[in-house]
Amino acid sequence: MNLVNEEKFKTAKNGKLISLYTLKNASGMAAQITNLGGVIVSIFVPDKKGKSEDVVQGYDTGEEYLARNQYYYGAICGRCANRIRDGKFVLDGKEHQLAQNAGTAHLHGGVEGFDKKIWNVVSASSSQLVLELRSADGEENYPGNLKVTVVYALNEKNELRLDYLALADKPTLVNLAAHSYFNLAGAGSGNIYKQKLQLNADFITPMAPDCVPTGEIISVKKSPFDFTKLTPFGKGIKAFHRQIKLGRGFDHNFVLNHRPGSLEKAAVAHDAASGRQLEISTTLPGIQLYTANWVKDEIGKAGKTYKKQWAFCLETQYFPDAANHAHFPSNIFTPEHPYKHSTVYKFSIK
Repeated sequence: MNLVNEEKFKTAKNGKLISLYTLKNASGMAAQITNLGGVIVSIFVPDKKGKSEDVVQGYDTGEEYLARNQYYYGAICGRCANRIRDGKFVLDGKEHQLAQNAGTAHLHGGVEGFDKKIWNVVSASSSQLVLELRSADGEENYPGNLKVTVVYALNEKNELRLDYLALADKPTLVNLAAHSYFNLAGAGSGNIYKQKLQLNADFITPMAPDCVPTGEIISVKKSPFDFTKLTPFGKGIKAFHRQIKLGRGFDHNFVLNHRPGSLEKAAVAHDAASGRQLEISTTLPGIQLYTANWVKDEIGKAGKTYKKQWAFCLETQYFPDAANHAHFPSNIFTPEHPYKHSTVYKFSIK
């Protein structure tokens, strides 16, 4: 297992140390996380022959993450992940204007979102890491002070669990999403077209040309978005469909079929060649399928090349632009109603 070197990874920003922490179990799985952006730097899992490989994209050093993580590899995106149309929302009768850092839209918390922050390390062991971040009232023009805690825990069932808690002192928007780029054949091993996906979702929120949801909720039936059975990524990516054209592939929020707040299966991804399978469960109402459509050729960990559509993201989340659509599940949180959610990534061989 060629783990990222913890010593070589270390660096500092504004006098704050950026470090790498390794979680391991006895089943041959390891996950490495940094306190810079809460990034999951690597996930090593064995294939059907017992060979462990890294299945997420990223970089070897903290310096590289500081300099060029424009794709948000592995990061915790916030205060509000995904897009908000024109960077505007109204809360308690007051309009708030956020940075428009993705065309006319606000994306992943703004110019300096949670992905660029150095989180405080509360505790660290070989099986669990606890990170904490305090976001001040007015930061990136979001209202309210927010205290965020993320617990990363690895167990012997090859489950990496993320538990999120965000406490606000007044009403604010919260939408935290982990932005890992997966390739179950191994990061940098080629395109994902033959790997398969199943989603527990019968509907999507289609997007407008600005990549923000239109507000509609439409059925996936008889469309490239029907992943109700295991389906190759390539089938939909190559389909002639207006929504696929807008996203240059998949970059869409799927409406999950589960009870609000209940931890239930959302997605299964499988690679036949390696036998690796990823099952994702979450308490969140949506999941963003993104097939790395905007990634330009670059060198990542261990000298591997990353290219367009050589990975997929499955970001558990509230629906994009939820604050501007009353019929979407609300991502407004208050002192009396904290943000509390969980997502589990379970790896196995099938």
